[in-house]
Amino acid sequence: MTRTASIPTTETDAPRVGPRGWAALVVLMLPVLLVSVDNTVLSFALPEISIALAPTGAEQLWIIDVYPLVLAGLLVTMGTLGDRFGRRRMLLIGATGFAAASALAAFAPSAALLIAARALLGLFGAMLMPSTLSLLRSIFRNRDQRRLAIAVWASAFSAGSALGPIVGGFLLEHFAWGAVFLVAVPVLIPLLVAAPLLVPESRDPNPGRIDLVSIVLSMAAMIPVVYAIKSLAVDGPSLSAGAWALLGIVMGTLFVRRQLVAEVPMLDMALFRRGSFSGAILVNLLSVVALVGFLYFVSQHLQLVLGLSPMTAGVALVPGMLAMIVAGLSVVPISRRVRPHVLVPAALVFSVAGYLLVAFTTSDHGVAPLIVAFVVLGIGIGAAETISNELILSSAPAEKAGAASAVSETAYELGAVLGTAVLGGLITAFYRGALVVPDGIPAEAAHAAKETLAGAYTAAQDLPTEIGDVLWHAASAAFGSGVLVTSLIGAALVVLAGVIAAVTLRKTPTH
Repeated sequence: MTRTASIPTTETDAPRVGPRGWAALVVLMLPVLLVSVDNTVLSFALPEISIALAPTGAEQLWIIDVYPLVLAGLLVTMGTLGDRFGRRRMLLIGATGFAAASALAAFAPSAALLIAARALLGLFGAMLMPSTLSLLRSIFRNRDQRRLAIAVWASAFSAGSALGPIVGGFLLEHFAWGAVFLVAVPVLIPLLVAAPLLVPESRDPNPGRIDLVSIVLSMAAMIPVVYAIKSLAVDGPSLSAGAWALLGIVMGTLFVRRQLVAEVPMLDMALFRRGSFSGAILVNLLSVVALVGFLYFVSQHLQLVLGLSPMTAGVALVPGMLAMIVAGLSVVPISRRVRPHVLVPAALVFSVAGYLLVAFTTSDHGVAPLIVAFVVLGIGIGAAETISNELILSSAPAEKAGAASAVSETAYELGAVLGTAVLGGLITAFYRGALVVPDGIPAEAAHAAKETLAGAYTAAQDLPTEIGDVLWHAASAAFGSGVLVTSLIGAALVVLAGVIAAVTLRKTPTH
């Protein structure tokens, strides 16, 4: 007799994992914590790095952006290689290299060398993130369990972001800024020991040949586009930015055409015809743009404008990070009953409210409104990220989980670049446009003040008290006006994400 009842008919009926599977999840959270701590620590260390290394405005953005730029260019490649050679193997190689590159960044003597070390972090980070998410897809075959696992995975980003400011703030108050990069190193030891014991290896049983042309085209598409966006944000419209954007678009078109005709494509373009996949990718992208852009200017506002120490500024943002974790976990049971095209826009209403609150919060109101704004913002982002990541993984076949995860991570990292380059670039542009340098300021100090808010702070400290206070008051006011406009733009991006979710996720079932 055929035992048809033993064959799962849907992912909800698939076998459930036991304690070993959940222990593997804990191990997979380690590299996620590693990367997220590194990102948040850098945001809070940026003022001290700016003072110590004296980067230009462009170099300051590059210090943050070169990591996600390199990572975004390599994610699809590394995700595909993980499908072929083993996702756990890529995870271990990436973790080892990431820790070594973190040590190099910690002792960088100049802005240029710090940027180079951050580029290496992007290279090894590209091996880490698709591996963690795709391994979850192969371990948790039951969709209900996978929803919870992905919520925990996404919460690890928030937990690392919450832990980063506290650990980083403590280190910045007691050690040189380079110490913040060393927090990644201790994560390496338990990961290398536990992953071979608890995390099963997985790969695509029929990966096809390595397509070197597609690998080059994917990088040639991503890097010029992101570079063009950065150039546009920092320097405004230019022939150079347009040329880079055009190059990226041409290379991207060639990449897509090659995937459409390949017998075994590096990236299955048919995935993008599914609303649950393409819509979730766009929600992921815009949510991260909103989050990273918020952190970029709020961390400077807390430390430079309000005068908080790095430790105190980090603690001020912890409630918002915790709200992201709670929202990401709480949305799991709700997502079984409410369709994504209703649930995601409803969640993002909170994020819009958070941006509107910070838009009308000035330095005169102190820290409390910013804390509340980030809590409200975090509720929406945390819920939306959990739902979108689960939809991305569920839309792809298990054997292509690495490539699908890489697309999800590409959206995340591209969102991080755009959050800094677009929103960060806009606030820099508004700051420069609004800043009127008072008469009597030396030319060198005036130039530094026009570059960045940190430059204005340093210049004001070096001037006589009376004239320094005048310069700093003008710089603070100019930065505040930039926060207002940039926050309204951030709110508009979140509204756009909600509209996309409402339209593209309409046919997505709850199970």
